[in-house]
Amino acid sequence: MAGNPYVTPALFAFLNELKENNERDWFNANKARYEADVREPMLAFIRDFAPRLARLSPHMRADARKTGGSLFRIFRDTRFSADKSPYKTAVGVQFRHGDAESAHAPCFYLNLEPGRVFVGAGIWRPDSSGQAAIRDAIVRDGQGWQRALGAKDFSRTFQLSGDSLKRPPRGFDADHPLVEDLKRKDFIAVSDKSEAWACGADFLEDFTAHCRQAVPFMKFVTGAVGMGW
Repeated sequence: MAGNPYVTPALFAFLNELKENNERDWFNANKARYEADVREPMLAFIRDFAPRLARLSPHMRADARKTGGSLFRIFRDTRFSADKSPYKTAVGVQFRHGDAESAHAPCFYLNLEPGRVFVGAGIWRPDSSGQAAIRDAIVRDGQGWQRALGAKDFSRTFQLSGDSLKRPPRGFDADHPLVEDLKRKDFIAVSDKSEAWACGADFLEDFTAHCRQAVPFMKFVTGAVGMGW
């Protein structure tokens, strides 16, 4: 690819300005910029990534619909938040398992935000049954879990992230050698990147490579919650 038609400095410039002007009048006056510099390029990225994703797993989905697909909506849900800013100042793209009904599902993830770009993989904040299933799988197959984390391409690129309990979950041995992993609420891995990386000419190939490197980890957590890979 000679250039990167998906992520450009214009995307980050729009998000920076939105952060300083997070109000409906400004957004409506700049909506054409949002469409041209953010939404349409990201929908093209989702479409172009789809066949690459299918080669990693036939169960994962790249959905390029304008609403309800892989691209998260820019509007914030402010119903239960003290912050009433109407718009998100980050672009989120989630490639979710096809059998999942919510965002708390096995997925690959891309976050584009001024000063914070990252690739993610795994399950963010699974429900209580999902958490228990993954913890049970770690206890049942600790070696498989450690192999997934220790896979060379994965371990040199990703780090486990997310929140953890302060104490071991009920029913799990506090002296278990993998107790710190059993305490996790999120079973996600993150690879921090830069705006320059996202705007690079090889972005599509690089993102695909990161997802490929995360496959052993994804196979483990996806199988743990009873979904096919």
